[in-house]
Amino acid sequence: MSRRIAALVVMGITLGVGSAFAQESAPGPGAVEVTYMPASAAYFTSKGDSPSFGNYGFGSAVTFNLTPLVGVEGEIGAMIATTSDLQFGDLNSHVKAPNALSYAANFMLSPWTGHSFVPYATVGIGALTMFERPELDVTSDETSLAGNVGGGIKWYAANSRWGLRGDYRVAVTQSRNDAFGTFDPDTRYVHRVYAGVIINTKR
Repeated sequence: MSRRIAALVVMGITLGVGSAFAQESAPGPGAVEVTYMPASAAYFTSKGDSPSFGNYGFGSAVTFNLTPLVGVEGEIGAMIATTSDLQFGDLNSHVKAPNALSYAANFMLSPWTGHSFVPYATVGIGALTMFERPELDVTSDETSLAGNVGGGIKWYAANSRWGLRGDYRVAVTQSRNDAFGTFDPDTRYVHRVYAGVIINTKR
């Protein structure tokens, strides 16, 4: 009898270790993820008399995965103006666009989990602040309500401790009657892409 109990205990320990190993080695998201975005690009489309322009960006995001399928995310990103091929109509192309800061709360949906590659869709709401640029008659900082929709894909390393992420968003800024200078009060559209590094919490 004791041999049978010992055999069952050994089998249980073996299965438990095997199960723990399988869980540890299966790639995927943790309960909390931090994404560092060292490289991104945002393109503001033209509308009416408003110019189109592109900014270089970087930022960070924290994702709380409520379930393997659903998560919520807080995100902040800086967009730094460049001078290359900006389309400001009659203005000198070397005039920089305003720097900008975006912040949003996003809802994340991942329909395909349990693999090292995890695609996702996202929708969110937040705000976009454009900082003053006197050369463009933008004489004060302007903050507008902004919504975004998009998606991307995440890749997790075998140990699930880190990964990579590619993301695409379309953001829509709220129209404003008090917009300044070159940036008219119309609703604006912003296309943004970024590449990021994921730091995963222990699963």
